[in-house]
Order: sequence, then structure tokens, then C-alpha cells
Amino acid sequence: MSILVDSSTRLVVQGITGRDGSFHAKQMKSYGTPIVAGVTPGKGGAAVEGLEVPVYDTVRESVQKCGANTSVIYVPAFAAADAILEAADAGIRLVVCITEGIPVNDMLRVHHLLKGREVTLIGPNCPGVISPGKAKVGIMPGFIHQPGRIGVISRSGTLTYEIVFALTQAGIGQSTCIGIGGDPVIGSRFIDLLPKFESDPDTDGVVVVGEIGGSDEEQAAAWYAAKPRRIGLVAFIAGLSAPPGKRMGHAGAIVSGGKGTARDKIETLTRHKIPVARDTSDIPGLIQQQPWDNSGSTR
Repeated sequence: MSILVDSSTRLVVQGITGRDGSFHAKQMKSYGTPIVAGVTPGKGGAAVEGLEVPVYDTVRESVQKCGANTSVIYVPAFAAADAILEAADAGIRLVVCITEGIPVNDMLRVHHLLKGREVTLIGPNCPGVISPGKAKVGIMPGFIHQPGRIGVISRSGTLTYEIVFALTQAGIGQSTCIGIGGDPVIGSRFIDLLPKFESDPDTDGVVVVGEIGGSDEEQAAAWYAAKPRRIGLVAFIAGLSAPPGKRMGHAGAIVSGGKGTARDKIETLTRHKIPVARDTSDIPGLIQQQPWDNSGSTR
């Protein structure tokens, strides 16, 4: 199994006629992702070279005519919030928003309007989701992944690639890898996704990749420690040398009010008996030291 995306995914690409949308749609199709439609308002009926999929004006048309159940968004920042809401209103159950630079106020509006609804939002400003060998929804380089039993959830796209490559090189395959994004307001956090991995019988452990800012990692540690868990966790926290008051890379990666430091996060994770790697290259070895390492390896 896997979580979020698999062979049953029926993907609609919002912004498919744009440069990024068309390029990554071809990459996703080449990987084997079932793309059923594209959407660009005002360009319904258009053809996209290299993609034999219908293009509609609205997401609702793609749901009604093609059975789309998942959306990936490659539209400009000023239109991205409305694109997310359009997908949710059309009945899409998983929305992956790649777009970066969306204003915080726009995402606050999305957050409140999606609250309580049966839709999972990944992102924005994220690389997406991949279940190796099954489906890729986003911009992740598929060739560095291999199927296996270790999940990955990361606030950093670049660190996701680095860690996944290290896992694959060590013969440790992945069940599903998720880049959740580094903006202050995102759709899904660690504590939203860890229970899904907990319920997946084909995932034995999860790598949690965090960074400075916020309290998401502390919340994940509290969730893990609340009762015995089926899955194991290992973690990596970026930003040990980050100076207070300086934003490091992501809009959400900033230490403010003396809270959200890498050191505090590492101490919390360690206190809850979650092993923390000091370097990304240490993660495969750390996994192999855990009691669930054999099922996490594809060797």
C-alpha cells in the first residue's frame, strides 16, 4: 500500500497549458501517473503537445467527465488560492499545490474555508507527493526513489531529495514521500499525515524532516509519545546554526520569541525517544539500527 497517491489516483492538472504545468504533467505521465485531464480557464478544448488528455475550463468538468479525484496546481500565486478552493468545491479529495509565493492572507482564507471538509491539501510551496512505482504528483525527481516500507514527511523539498537519495543508495525503499512545504500556513502538517502512515500496513517507519520555526515537530513528538505506535520514527532538524530573527529559506523558517530553535526541537524529539540524525547522511544508518530496519530495506 501507500498513502495519498497510488494506481487509483486520477489526476487533473490545474494550469496544464502553462510552461510549468505542461512540463511537469509530461514528467508525471512518463512516471506512470494516471493523468485524466487538465484545466485552464478560457482554454477548454486546447491541445497540449505530448499529452493526450482533454483540457477543460473548470475542475468540475474534469470530475464529471473524467472522474478526477486528485488535483495538482501549477498556477500563478495570485490565482492559486482560488484554484485550491475550486478543486475542493468540485469534489476533489486530494489537492497538491506546488505554487510558491502565495500571500499568507490568501492561505488563511483557504484554511478557514477548508476546515471540516473532506479534502486533504498538501502545500503550497511544496514538491508534492510520490508513492514510488505507483504515482507521482508534483515535481519530485522520480528516478531517485524506489519502492519500500519507509515513509518520508519533509518541510524542505531539497532535503527531501537529498535524504531519499541517501535511502535509495542504502537499499532502503520508500512507501510514500511527502513534501509539505515551508510556508507559515500550509494544508497538512506532520500530525495530519503521521496517522495515515500509522494506518498503512506497508509502512514500518517514517523519516520526519523538520526545520526551525513553529512547533510542528514538537507536536509530532507529542503525538508519537501519547501511546504505543505501530510505526517507528527517526528525524532530522535543519538549522542548528540559524541566528535568531533571521528567516532561513522558507517563510515559515524563522525563530521568533525565542521559540522554534533547532536545538529545542532536537531536545524535544530526543526526550520522546525519537532518534535524531545530526547529518542527512546519517539517516540510513539510523534507520538500520532500529528494530524495524529489515522490513524497511529492499535488499
